[in-house]
Amino acid sequence: MAVGTTERGALTHPDVHRLDDVNRDVLKMLTVPGKGWWMLFGMCIAGVGLFLSAWFWQIYRGIGVSGLMSPVGWGVYITTFVFWVGIAHSGTLISAILFLFRAPWRQSIYRAAEAMTVFAVMTAGLFPLIHVGRVWHAYWLIPYPNSRFLWPNFKSPLVWDVFAVTTYFTVSAVFFYLGTIPDVAAARDRATGLRRKLYSVISLGWQGTDRQWHHFGKAYIFLAALATPLVLSVHSVVSWDFAMSIVPGWHATIFAPYFVAGAIFSGVAMVITLVVPLRKIFGLEAYLTTKHFDAMAKLCLFTSLIVLYAYLSEFFLAWYSGEDPERHAFWNRLFGTYWWATWTMLVCNGFVPIMLWFKRIRHSIPALFVISIFINIGMWFERYVIVVTSLHNEYEPFAWGIYRPSVIEMSIMVGSFFWFGFWFLLFTRLLPPIAIQELKEVLPPPMRKKRSPEVAEGQQ
Repeated sequence: MAVGTTERGALTHPDVHRLDDVNRDVLKMLTVPGKGWWMLFGMCIAGVGLFLSAWFWQIYRGIGVSGLMSPVGWGVYITTFVFWVGIAHSGTLISAILFLFRAPWRQSIYRAAEAMTVFAVMTAGLFPLIHVGRVWHAYWLIPYPNSRFLWPNFKSPLVWDVFAVTTYFTVSAVFFYLGTIPDVAAARDRATGLRRKLYSVISLGWQGTDRQWHHFGKAYIFLAALATPLVLSVHSVVSWDFAMSIVPGWHATIFAPYFVAGAIFSGVAMVITLVVPLRKIFGLEAYLTTKHFDAMAKLCLFTSLIVLYAYLSEFFLAWYSGEDPERHAFWNRLFGTYWWATWTMLVCNGFVPIMLWFKRIRHSIPALFVISIFINIGMWFERYVIVVTSLHNEYEPFAWGIYRPSVIEMSIMVGSFFWFGFWFLLFTRLLPPIAIQELKEVLPPPMRKKRSPEVAEGQQ
């Protein structure tokens, strides 16, 4: 059936009728940006300045400028680290897992999701260094033969974290780069000057031959299959940083699936937060349609139900365990010193996503944007509740304490979002943020207009 006679709702991209339009519209984003892009970029530059200033001040004055104290040795820094690692998971989910399942709606969003993965892991990797304080001694952690005999404890989940996150970053970066090669070659053919030389190097001599496409397909599906178990394993390892202890509120076997579901939940919400401005600034309404946002909203709704179930399971198991420290820990979460953080978490992650049941909300781009911001706020508070409320009120009353984040900590945390946005905005100017070649695969093939019988007879 021709495009013109096809019902609008039957196609993922009903407003794209020619394959040449894809190259023109997507590659147009790599030209001179508009005022909206420069406004966001300027905000990110200012935020990165705030981030670096606060960090350098902490290096100069020492870790004492933070609010970290005994017994709360982990605070905003580790909370934000876990948050950014979780954000990174949705990129691999959308790009790898949905690719293996041949989901047709991933083509327009997976490139931005993959870039989000790489930059989120880059942001998360800064926080262990920030948390340590003495950055210049970080090389002590590297396991190399030395005279100090300082070797990492390989039995510790914190060491497993290093290997898991590093492996995840490496595979995600290679997977991201491999997928961009055909599109970079398309940008190379239209670019001039220095940009053309840069694209020529990055595209690795891509010419689009059958042999190249054959090897590209084999490598891409291999990396997709390799990255898929990493989505489940990496955040499981992050959860074991908590679950391997005996701290009340942490010692739970549900942490691994709980963290994985929460990571996918927050990651998909962050994808929505990123692609909505991208759609508006670059005029991509024909490529990021309500079908894509509807699919992402359904995925958010599904994972929100899992996360809400995990919350309820935690409270039930604490009550059913009969252990006073465990019961006290969860009662303290709800009605103790940090009740505001717990209820923010429950409202943003449990009650706000309920609106996604309604089709009108799922098809409203502004409503989805607002909901996605609430979800990300709630997921950050979820990590804050897990880290802080369990540490500040453990077993013995004499060891209890109140943790109050300092201005330096909050500046670094807020600045990390601008740091992430800085790299993402650069990505939209240097690489095609929408996969050109894969998008063409889901478009209807170009069809000739049917000739009338009179014209056919005249040509004979």
